[in-house]
Amino acid sequence: MLAILLVTTVILLSTALLLRKYSRPSNFPPGPPWLPLVGSFPDLRRACSEHRHLHAALGALAGRHETPVLGLRLSAPTVVVFGHDLVRHVLTREEFDGRPDSFFIRLRAMGGRRGITFTDGGLWHEQRSFALRHLKQLGLGRGPMEALVTAELRGLLQLLADGGEARVGEACAPGVLSALWVLVAGAGFSREDPLLRRLLSAFKARSSAFDMAGGTLDLCPWLRFLAPEWSGYNLIRRINADLKHIFMTTIKEHQKLYSQDKTDDLIDAFLHEMELRKGKTSFTVDQLVMVCMDFFIAGVLTTSTTLDFLFATMLRHPDAQRRVQAELDSVVGRDRLPDFSDRPNLPYVEAVLLEVQRLYLVTPIIGPRRVTKNTTLYGYDIPKNTTVLLSLWSVHHDTQHWGDPEVFRPERHLDERGDVVVDEWLMPFGLGKRRCLGEALARSCTFLFFAGILHQFEVLPAPGKELPSEDPVPGIVIAPQPYTALLRPRS
Repeated sequence: MLAILLVTTVILLSTALLLRKYSRPSNFPPGPPWLPLVGSFPDLRRACSEHRHLHAALGALAGRHETPVLGLRLSAPTVVVFGHDLVRHVLTREEFDGRPDSFFIRLRAMGGRRGITFTDGGLWHEQRSFALRHLKQLGLGRGPMEALVTAELRGLLQLLADGGEARVGEACAPGVLSALWVLVAGAGFSREDPLLRRLLSAFKARSSAFDMAGGTLDLCPWLRFLAPEWSGYNLIRRINADLKHIFMTTIKEHQKLYSQDKTDDLIDAFLHEMELRKGKTSFTVDQLVMVCMDFFIAGVLTTSTTLDFLFATMLRHPDAQRRVQAELDSVVGRDRLPDFSDRPNLPYVEAVLLEVQRLYLVTPIIGPRRVTKNTTLYGYDIPKNTTVLLSLWSVHHDTQHWGDPEVFRPERHLDERGDVVVDEWLMPFGLGKRRCLGEALARSCTFLFFAGILHQFEVLPAPGKELPSEDPVPGIVIAPQPYTALLRPRS
């Protein structure tokens, strides 16, 4: 009898705790029901199946509940924020600068809280400050970086010199990765280097294996034991192991040649900091691996995919391509390549870049953030440790602000004199202290590769092949549908 009473008590207590865990907090933003164990996950999955894209699914749920702040229960209480004013508020407020500490985040960081992107507190401040300081010393956003990107452009143009059919965006990706590798590791790649292809393949596989909302693994970490392949757990571990091996090989080579006077790249600078601090410090080899990972994850796929969207758009809008080329010919001429000094004199080129980044924002949902203290948002109470996702897509596609947000119209970024208008509603690199660290390199690669290729080639539809669809491929980083273009050298 006593045993039955104890079992009954345990069951009742467990049920009470479970119900409390999945009960919506007082004055929490509206959203789908919170079911025991699975939370709002079934509703989100159904919306994703119906709308294909995560940003569209979340937008539909917010519309259904008539709220710009959507309340969900995923692996933790979660809010999704929509609209310019609220998104800007969250991006620039200190209480939203945290990062969740979940199974998914630790899996991403190879089992710990490391790197820069998904850490917070003292570790984040220390590592972010170090990275910004040394990237500036290495020439990020200045002459040395410009020379680096120009060299990669020349190599790409030499590869494409004879024209013919090509996946233009994919052809740009090795150059972007190589430029970033020089800043981090001190040396670039040849196009034939198998390590280059191995890295590109790993980063592409990794982007498709991860889900911004945390995914099934974050909701049910125990699935890694029951279904390690189906859940993607084994795939993520394999990709992590491959990337760690690549970075550790490079780090060990730097360690062999280490000198206190040599800080020519980010790895050397980090090793120098390790030597100075010796002992209790966040500067460790494991941390260095994740810092390298953060830079490449943030920079390579987003930049190359933006370029992919740019050339796909030029295929669909030949009139805009001709206008870009006319402006390049007028400002640059035909005797040299475009360089960074030309950029202020190429307003239409700049307008096309801005419009594609607005229309095809490659990271439509950003985050996750963690609320570091109890706060309020749009009149709702947001408890400490709530996860926050932000819909940049809702800002870039706001009908009231843009009028016709689904239309490609570069002229919206020019005034009546033809000068570029900087619109605060455009935020492809985020805002605030967590603004993208690699923004300067991304902007440089995007401008120079786009202008350089269109200066040298006409980008035409490949014979017998359809133009790329305007509906992107879903993912954390959305991408254009696969396409092939015909490159015809310009006289």
